[in-house]
Amino acid sequence: MMLWRLLALLSLCAAIGSGKKEDEDYEDVPINKTWVLSPKVYESDVTLILNKLLLGYDNKLRPDIGVRPTVIETAVYVNSIGPVDPINMEYTIDIFFAQTWYDSRLKFNSTMKQLMLNSNMVGKIWIPDTFFRNSRKSDAHWITTPNRLLRLWSNGRVMYTLRLTINAECYLKLHNFPMDEHSCPLEFSSYGYPRNEIMYRWQRRAVEVADQRYWRLYQFAFVGLRNSSDVAHTQSGDHYVILTIFFDLSRRMGYFTIQTYIPCSMIVVLSWVGGACITTVLTMTTLSTISRKSLPKVSYITAMDLFVSVCFIFTFAALMEYGTLHYFTSNRQKKKTVKKKKPLTRGVSVFALVNIRPGTSLLQMNNILPYHEEDDYAYECLDGKDCASFFCCFDDCRSGRWRENRMHVRVSKIDSYARIFFPTAFGLFNLVYWIGYLYL
Repeated sequence: MMLWRLLALLSLCAAIGSGKKEDEDYEDVPINKTWVLSPKVYESDVTLILNKLLLGYDNKLRPDIGVRPTVIETAVYVNSIGPVDPINMEYTIDIFFAQTWYDSRLKFNSTMKQLMLNSNMVGKIWIPDTFFRNSRKSDAHWITTPNRLLRLWSNGRVMYTLRLTINAECYLKLHNFPMDEHSCPLEFSSYGYPRNEIMYRWQRRAVEVADQRYWRLYQFAFVGLRNSSDVAHTQSGDHYVILTIFFDLSRRMGYFTIQTYIPCSMIVVLSWVGGACITTVLTMTTLSTISRKSLPKVSYITAMDLFVSVCFIFTFAALMEYGTLHYFTSNRQKKKTVKKKKPLTRGVSVFALVNIRPGTSLLQMNNILPYHEEDDYAYECLDGKDCASFFCCFDDCRSGRWRENRMHVRVSKIDSYARIFFPTAFGLFNLVYWIGYLYL
């Protein structure tokens, strides 16, 4: 009886020990809020899997070489864009670049369906030789560790992601500057594998963007993006698949409105005040020089160049109008001064005045005309000329102030016409300018 009880106690201890060991090999996993036991994964298991995968693996050869092309699915997450440099015609972009492909040599059988590895594994397997075709400078992030991620699935699927900062070319067409819009591309393809070796294609959610509030676009606004796929032909006869992302940007006009358009318009209005004409012309010359500093030295005329040039023409025309009026007005004032110094008997012989006796007044003879103060525009006609015409038929021709056969125009009418013409013409120019560049 005692022996039977001892055997029962030993069997119970063995059962408890085996139950604890089985529990150690399993871990709790929630499935639909129901806790079940699943096998635990040990470090030694992952090491065995990787050692087995890399045994005899040649990372110099692409997957399925000689059988079919390797298909690379790509996706881009845009972290930030900017700034855009119009002088060098380039822009800066910070992205997370992901590539996915299948490598049958990396299949494995395990309870784990996915292995998440760091950058140390990247150099041991084959990686696509993707490069950015329009980049001037590209930097991978290495602090505090290389920003690279590698994931392996049991069916041989590989995903490789890395973070990059790229300075890419963006040729800006500045004909409508500063009301211009641009599509800045980011192109990438394989460096050495043609289309019959590597095929690139976009994933379903190919391009995503982060919060735009922290982008450093400054003068530009992000309008949208689009992606495309194309094939490039080389002189050697190879065809390469090229994937491109276009970032649509629109320039903000606030800076140029404050710095150029408003000052130029105010200077034109100020030039209509005669005394400030020379100053306004010099100021317009300075503004036209400053407005070009934020642009590359392009050979064509931009929208801002047109506006500044027309404003300069208006100020120069106002200066010329003021100079013309000043010339004729000053000459007329000199003529009046000379006339006032002459005796009242202008045009009458001194013998026509007879002094009968001392103390008597002068007598007017039949050939004496009474003196009238000349009106501003009362001129005597030259002999044989028609005073009704506009051509030089006045006595001023003899003094050289009016050249022969030139039109005689009244100074006051020039000023009256200018006061109407300049504001009207400048207003019509602004109407056509803004409608043409903003809406047409």
